[in-house]
Amino acid sequence: MIIYGLTTEQRTEPLGLGETRPRLSWKLRGDRHGAAQTAYRITAAERATDLDVPARLVWDSGRRESRETLLIAWDGPALRSAIRYHWRVEVWDETGASAATAQSWFETGLLHREDWTAVWIGRNPVALPPVDPPTDDDLVSPGPQEAALHLRHEFRLPQRPVRARLYATARGVYEPQLNGERVGDRELAPGWTEYHHRIQYQTYDVTDQLTAGGNTIAMIVADGWWSGYVGFDPRRPARHYGEAPGLLAQLVVDFADGSQKVIATGSDWIESDGPIRSADLMMGQYVDARRTVTGNRPVVVLDTEPGPLVAEPDEPIRVTAELAAVSVERREAGRCIVDFGQNLVGRVRLRVRNVEEGRRIVLRHAEVLENGELYTENLRRAAATDVYVVAGQDSEVFEPQFTFHGFRYAEITGYTPADGDVTARVLHSDTPWTGTFDCDDQVVNQLHANIGWGQRGNFVAVPTDCPQRDERLGWLADAQVFAPTATRNADVSAFFARWMRDVVDGQNADGAFRDVAPIIAFEREGAPAWGDGGVIIPWLLWKTYGDRRVLEHSFAAMTAWVRHIHRHNPDLLWQHRTGNSYGDWLQIDADTPRDVLATAYFARSTEIVAAAADVLGEPSAAWHELHAGIKRAFQDAFVGDDGSVKGATQTSYLLGLAFDLVPESLKEAAVAHLAADIESRGNRLTTGFVGVSLLCPVLTEHGRGDLAYALLHQDAYPSWNYSIRHGATTIWERWDGWTEEHGFQSAAMNSFNHYSLGSVGDWLYGRVAGIGQTPASTAYSELLLRPTPDPTGRITRARASQETVRGLVECGWSREDGRLTVTATVPPGSTAILLIPTSDPGSVHAAGTPGVLRAEPSAGGLTVRLVSGRYTFTTPL
Repeated sequence: MIIYGLTTEQRTEPLGLGETRPRLSWKLRGDRHGAAQTAYRITAAERATDLDVPARLVWDSGRRESRETLLIAWDGPALRSAIRYHWRVEVWDETGASAATAQSWFETGLLHREDWTAVWIGRNPVALPPVDPPTDDDLVSPGPQEAALHLRHEFRLPQRPVRARLYATARGVYEPQLNGERVGDRELAPGWTEYHHRIQYQTYDVTDQLTAGGNTIAMIVADGWWSGYVGFDPRRPARHYGEAPGLLAQLVVDFADGSQKVIATGSDWIESDGPIRSADLMMGQYVDARRTVTGNRPVVVLDTEPGPLVAEPDEPIRVTAELAAVSVERREAGRCIVDFGQNLVGRVRLRVRNVEEGRRIVLRHAEVLENGELYTENLRRAAATDVYVVAGQDSEVFEPQFTFHGFRYAEITGYTPADGDVTARVLHSDTPWTGTFDCDDQVVNQLHANIGWGQRGNFVAVPTDCPQRDERLGWLADAQVFAPTATRNADVSAFFARWMRDVVDGQNADGAFRDVAPIIAFEREGAPAWGDGGVIIPWLLWKTYGDRRVLEHSFAAMTAWVRHIHRHNPDLLWQHRTGNSYGDWLQIDADTPRDVLATAYFARSTEIVAAAADVLGEPSAAWHELHAGIKRAFQDAFVGDDGSVKGATQTSYLLGLAFDLVPESLKEAAVAHLAADIESRGNRLTTGFVGVSLLCPVLTEHGRGDLAYALLHQDAYPSWNYSIRHGATTIWERWDGWTEEHGFQSAAMNSFNHYSLGSVGDWLYGRVAGIGQTPASTAYSELLLRPTPDPTGRITRARASQETVRGLVECGWSREDGRLTVTATVPPGSTAILLIPTSDPGSVHAAGTPGVLRAEPSAGGLTVRLVSGRYTFTTPL
């Protein structure tokens, strides 16, 4: 066996860890059938500042008889601030032999208030000349109040350091520099959180950027989410958090002789004029390259208390890819349209060559074209415009760093770039990518790619609803319906766990979650399916990643939400206090009754709370009883004797079946009603945000995989393939974002990069390719592999891989020469139940059977129980 994928708090070698009892994990890989860990031993040591001093052993777990590899809590002495801990794991396998060892490290951040000496600093408005208040479109000549903060401090060091760490954050967004060089690769730090409760600080290793003698630390700080445009708010600054940005930073330098020097933000720092005249996440960035960083204005101390600082707990926003332009089409002189071939989120990097000083170059962005020109009406108030005033050098590079745009196309006015001089830079929260899916239908592969690009573009600090217009909010329903797909594509464990803190902090005194988190624009109580995200997502993180801690931290809020609903709906039908009840948002040619949807989610959240209580050892009987009562109330009020569900929409049936609210005796009839509705529409869907995530899974689970595939392959409106047929490279917000008959939908709400309708991705992994886990399993300890070949014959092979927390899982199938081949990979320590679809179980042939525990005929094929290893089975078609 091989140990790999060592993580601390679900991150690889984190620098600046804030947890005092971090959890350690590792994965196993091996081809031997039945390979499994039976015991482990963890040792950990401190590394002194002086690297010539041997590491000091601080913890030895001793050999522990356990198969567990996930989230092993630190059981050593209390961690100290700013210390690097090296840890090593040794495992023993099922033979009793020591099988493998591996090592990793983590470094703590500043764990205590007394570790901070820095104070918050910012611009002194008195030092600036008076100007007229800025306007929303003030991109031509922004005033000095709008300029980004250019802060700096000069200091001397007696010698080169052996270790140096920069701890920094901002009220706004910032970029650090040392001696003229950028520090780190984070974008839009510190990200967006409920700033009233938490502001994240970042830790940087800057040892190699310092020198003996004179040094300069500089920081550029812009409005960001703190004081810029956020959500729909028309005000500038939005004043959701504060009127102006600020900075808190502390550079800690250690020397070989054991001495230490701390350089912290304070009144001795200075502010200067600089080239960034304005920067806003939605409006864009204005850079006058003729201006250099000059002048020395005193800063003001904004606050002497650090405030609610926390160490950054997940991977930051980074630039993760670059896309070259696929075409640059000239319009009139000095204007061109650039096509990057992919709807993405990020910014443009433009190289400007031999242009006279003072020329103004304007970049505008859009997702789609209309009559060959940018379609920007759907951006609403978001200007999405970057301006660059040329310095007059032979070669200059413009790349805004304090804004981001959702775009495929860019219009450049004032300059036409040469080939290779314009590039799209893709940025998003850098969640490690873990999943692959592939089949021989390129339209389905494009759908999977569109889902992935939608996830990248909408996971920017928070799970946003869309990345281009004046919104970009963390809507809970959108997140909870897409989260199962997100966990397939990427490791979003730390990302969602961090965001769940914002969700919980947003809960009101009555126990209601909100529609969005962080709370911006909407402070009302959450709607059904929206507020329920506060219950559903922690449970998903437990089931997918085995993260008990996020379940513990969320449990009181989860119970408070269900109590809130119950308190206002004692008859157990959720009809009161439903917030801005959205129903099955953006459904097509259907109207799912809101009380049906609401009560179904009341039942689902209550069921999850009961299950979570069982996991956590909390009293659960009352929750189980409440769930049974809601289920009875749903059946009495909404389910007919013929299996019909009130409203008779596809989503009505999907909710009743997916949440097990239809009596067992009537499920077959309910499925028949659902199928009849789909078939009567020519195999077209009507589901919106809520229903679409359930559509293909429910059909497949209840024996109508043929209809699920028919919907997958449908290319008439409304369907996934309709958008692809018309050039989509991401998931559209609405089925009718553009149609041949009506053109563009209302620009008031029409994004071409959203993820909710891409929730079908979970089904591609889970039933098309077949990767899943049994209902009793947590963190893929017991796999349930159920590949479902395409009965239409359009797909003849499909395969998925998923890097789970226990290791690599693979499953797939192919048809060739009259035979069906099924392949599977089970990681060490996991077991699997594989259902091979065949009408003749006795004909199944295994290529090597050491790992097959048992095989038995079952409904739909042959059920095979497997231990770890790689498998291939064949059977005649």
